[in-house]
Amino acid sequence: MLTRKQHELICFIEDRLAETGISPSFEEMKEALGLKSKSGVHRLISALEERGFLRRLPNRARALEVVRNPGRGERPVAKPAADANVVAFPSRAAPRAADVANDIIELPLHGRIAAGVPIEAFEDHSQLAVPAALLGPGDHYALEVSGDSMVEAGILNGDYALIKRSDTAREGDIVVALVDGQDATLKYFRREGRAVRLDPANPAYEPQVYDAQRVVVQGKLAGLLRRYH
Repeated sequence: MLTRKQHELICFIEDRLAETGISPSFEEMKEALGLKSKSGVHRLISALEERGFLRRLPNRARALEVVRNPGRGERPVAKPAADANVVAFPSRAAPRAADVANDIIELPLHGRIAAGVPIEAFEDHSQLAVPAALLGPGDHYALEVSGDSMVEAGILNGDYALIKRSDTAREGDIVVALVDGQDATLKYFRREGRAVRLDPANPAYEPQVYDAQRVVVQGKLAGLLRRYH
């Protein structure tokens, strides 16, 4: 059995998802339930999550999924024969294309990456909110760009490079390359026999050529985020 407030919350989330495809904010949930603080909302959500009524979607802001709502007595509806082993609950409307386009994903922000002379790439626990429409499938992370060696590719100092994790690259890809296990840089990837050449997009900088064993590809550029102040 759910408490009254738990039932009110799960119904409110379910109705909002059916209406807009996006779960409500904690402030909206607080107001809807007449609570004095958002900490009460956190407690209710945690309790519903522990009991299997709600699920948080990873790496997404404001992303909750109603797994089941016993207070409304929903029943699973079997899908066509091709999916005979799958059942679905009709309590949520499928997100519309516009809703998906407006979705936000929080990516790990792993420090700064040099677009110039290689600098050390360091790990931290920051997050960067990114429109999902900027990303394709796969695992991604973000790096803040430092330097101007990629300006002719439209990558400026202070931009956020959105990187798709990959340990391989094709000729001409813009990659995050880790040199000698400690210095990371954002450059065009080229091969020269047994060597790797990392090309800038600024004539003021020289290409960097390394033995292939010294270079590890850590990802490929998938998008760019720029903030205007």
